[in-house]
Amino acid sequence: MPKYYEDKEDDGKACAGIREDFKACLLQHDCVLKEGKKPSDCLKEGACKGLQVSFFECKRSMLDTRSRFRGRKGY
Repeated sequence: MPKYYEDKEDDGKACAGIREDFKACLLQHDCVLKEGKKPSDCLKEGACKGLQVSFFECKRSMLDTRSRFRGRKGY
């Protein structure tokens, strides 16, 4: 469940909400908490895959020239 809400202060960066959720998901994952691994190692195992793909799509949409008219993907 996303923890980002529209009434929060925006830090002015693109994809800020999904970045915050992705970071929180990684830091609260069992791979990091119980096993003591680095978050980058947990990504290789497939942790938070849905948020990782959404964050990638949001960042990629910033480079798409059509996004000027359609807006960025993500939230």
